[in-house]
Amino acid sequence: MQINTHTPITSPIIVAVDKHDLPSALALADSLDPNLCRLKVGKELFTACGRDVVDAFHERGFQVFLDLKFHDIPNTTAQAVLAAADMGVWMVNVHASIGSDAMALCKARLNDGGYDTLLIAVTVLTSMTQDVLGELGVQGTLDEHVMRLAGLTHRAGLDGVVCSAKEASLLKSTFGQAFKLITPGIRLPDDDKDDQKRICTPKEALDNGSDYLVIGRSITQADEPRQKLTKILQTI
Repeated sequence: MQINTHTPITSPIIVAVDKHDLPSALALADSLDPNLCRLKVGKELFTACGRDVVDAFHERGFQVFLDLKFHDIPNTTAQAVLAAADMGVWMVNVHASIGSDAMALCKARLNDGGYDTLLIAVTVLTSMTQDVLGELGVQGTLDEHVMRLAGLTHRAGLDGVVCSAKEASLLKSTFGQAFKLITPGIRLPDDDKDDQKRICTPKEALDNGSDYLVIGRSITQADEPRQKLTKILQTI
């Protein structure tokens, strides 16, 4: 078992490593500074590279958000969360739609093991709209569904949620400062929106109450990623 001893960094930025292979991912990591950001490993990169990419990022001094959005029966989900914690990741996530009992089990297993890995839940993906929720048969507005799932997450004792910055102010005022808000869909004013619908600039997101900002293409596709990262930090 690996007990995590993460040293906090002050930067709120998590860089989404949107690469397809280990050499490209490591080249990006080597162009950044672990004192200025954390790194996010998502489904595509992890499926392609497995634990090797997480270990390599750790060796370079980066804290890692393992963004696999686990969604399964309670015991399977909890064991997957523990497997992530055993890798020493800083943060891991599940879908809030697994329910409060399953989320509570995941958190209990982490606590019983003495891990300090943060466990957060996904409410509504930032690519989803009201029309999409309607297709799925979800009753009420998008904001109401986000609040419903965030409430389940809070009651289950998780550390926070992934959310759009558009919902951050309401979530923070409802669930308190200790409940962490991790916001994707961050774009600078001159960036393409791509497939994200509910987006904000870095400063807008932080002003709304977001604690951590997940930023991908704005940094990873820049000619000088470290310069772009520094520029973003200067704006906030």
